Amino acid sequence: MQSRTRRPQFFYTTTPLPCPYLAGRTERKIVTELTGPDSEALHDKLSRAGFRRSHNIAYSPVCPGCRACIPIRVRAADFVPNRTQRKILARNADLEVRATPARATAEQFALFQHYQQSRHTGGDMAAMGFYDYRAMVEDTPITTGIVEFREPGGRLLGGCLADWLSDGLSAVYSFFSPEEDRRSLGAFAVMWLLAEANRAGLPYVYLGYWVPESRKMSYKAGYRPAEVLIQGSWRPLGEEVSATSEAVIAG
Repeated sequence: MQSRTRRPQFFYTTTPLPCPYLAGRTERKIVTELTGPDSEALHDKLSRAGFRRSHNIAYSPVCPGCRACIPIRVRAADFVPNRTQRKILARNADLEVRATPARATAEQFALFQHYQQSRHTGGDMAAMGFYDYRAMVEDTPITTGIVEFREPGGRLLGGCLADWLSDGLSAVYSFFSPEEDRRSLGAFAVMWLLAEANRAGLPYVYLGYWVPESRKMSYKAGYRPAEVLIQGSWRPLGEEVSATSEAVIAG
């Protein structure tokens, strides 16, 4: 009987680029391609090792002398919303939420483009055309989908690209109507993923990297109980996080 030869998995290090989170620092990543019949299993393993996904690439920061980016995940079954989060849930109780297949639509792209031009003018994603957006959504061998958030009349207010893992859900990217700030749809999307993971019997929701020094990334510590990956082990997030970091809500 002929045995199947396993293709070696290659990892590469990127060239230094300006850090998107902390001014004056540079970032480097280790990256590998997700392809072939074993890509789902590999993505699962890499997610548990602190990697994130973009298209068909898994990556993790390997910045010399810097450990500011800390992988974080939330225990879905144990999550209890705080007072602010309960208000956000109530504020969005009228929305219709639906997980759709990973198929890019013109409606999604129009909202994505409006969000980028309003919130991230000058960024790389603000220059994306429809085919770039479609590649971001569809160019992957991983089980993924777009969670859509619609108001009662049917208008699309937000979307969240998310991956389905063997041990949880992974939030890849969220976008929403800038005019709906009061709804805090970024925070609502995270809580919907937590509820969905719990319904599916999946233990975790992976939120990517918690960066305590970056205001726009520190909010992730506000979802408890959370675990962070420190020196190769997932450990409970302690109480040393400042109240300021906990109060920041994704929006």
